[in-house]
Amino acid sequence: MSDAIILETPRLVLTMWNKGDAELIRQLHSTIETTRYLSGAAPWTLEKAEERLKSWFGEHARDGVTKYKMLRRDDGRFIGRAGFSRFHQENGRGEFELGYSIRKDAWGNGYATEIADALAQWFFKRGLARQFIAFTHPENAASQRVLRKIGMQDHPPMVIDGISCPTFRMAR
Repeated sequence: MSDAIILETPRLVLTMWNKGDAELIRQLHSTIETTRYLSGAAPWTLEKAEERLKSWFGEHARDGVTKYKMLRRDDGRFIGRAGFSRFHQENGRGEFELGYSIRKDAWGNGYATEIADALAQWFFKRGLARQFIAFTHPENAASQRVLRKIGMQDHPPMVIDGISCPTFRMAR
């Protein structure tokens, strides 16, 4: 792996994206199963993947963090994305939001818990803020379990795209 490493865990590595990675992102979100809990709830086109990739470069330049490329440490295989973005609520207040998406063929291996826990520790070690949030689609019980498992506390739900989403908070 030639990319600069952002974060390593026993099984995973986060790196910054390369400009040609839009196809990886499109593949990650190419089915209804992998997008049903995301805004829009539809498979991503290459154009949408390119737009998101561009936004992640912009976030990283502006905030020093973004959603990073997630690879398996043993073989370098792309398995998803994970990191933090600024979530701007209607009141204009921006909070850091933890998020991750894992390729369907890598589900059930504990990768989401491993990377979410490592990112929480990394976030506070870097002193990015005193707290961060995460939210899920109300039907995404697996992700809710991950967030509770890493120690996030239930918080009043947020309405996103007209849906009342379970929301979690972690403070230093």
